[in-house]
Amino acid sequence: MGKDNDIHKTVRIISIFYFQLGQLMTTMTIIPDDSPARRRGEAAGAISARLNQWVEWLCAAILAVMVLDVGLGAFGRYVVDLPVTWTEELARYLMIWAALLAVSCGVARREHVAVTAVLDRLPEDMRRLLCVAIDVLAFAFFAFLCYFGIGMTAAGTTQYATIFEMTMWMPFAAVPVSSAVVCVQLVLMGVRDFSLGSMPATLVKEAQ
Repeated sequence: MGKDNDIHKTVRIISIFYFQLGQLMTTMTIIPDDSPARRRGEAAGAISARLNQWVEWLCAAILAVMVLDVGLGAFGRYVVDLPVTWTEELARYLMIWAALLAVSCGVARREHVAVTAVLDRLPEDMRRLLCVAIDVLAFAFFAFLCYFGIGMTAAGTTQYATIFEMTMWMPFAAVPVSSAVVCVQLVLMGVRDFSLGSMPATLVKEAQ
């Protein structure tokens, strides 16, 4: 019960903060090129871009290993008729890590799938406020995943993989780690968009 109250309080504080942020954004004017706000926004965008680059390289490396792993499994099963039993399970865990880490890349580039038919017809101030609200909900959701993912990862230390002689904490850790990276990217993108006075739909590369 106490944990639920803490979560509700945290979500409420974040919601109030972003609501006030949204109100300020609706009255925002063009920010001078040499202002501290613009420098802060550019710095947040640069940090986000660098973090996203590292994550993208990590995802690429995981995918490369997964391709080799699946290729080895197919070669062993259909060419030499000697099935390698651990390749399927390893591919599953690698795919989980790659897919969850890639969520933060979509957030950093503002490229997640969205239906914008209604959003595009709203006035700019309303669109900005709605985008901020969406970011708030996304942050609350991924913070929730991160919080409970930590507990799930801890519980995974007593569970073992089917074939590998390892505990399940490493596959389970993909949930809190990826959720934490998404939360960091959402905060950086919020700071960037607010400080630069841009719509949240802009790509992260524009801040580089």
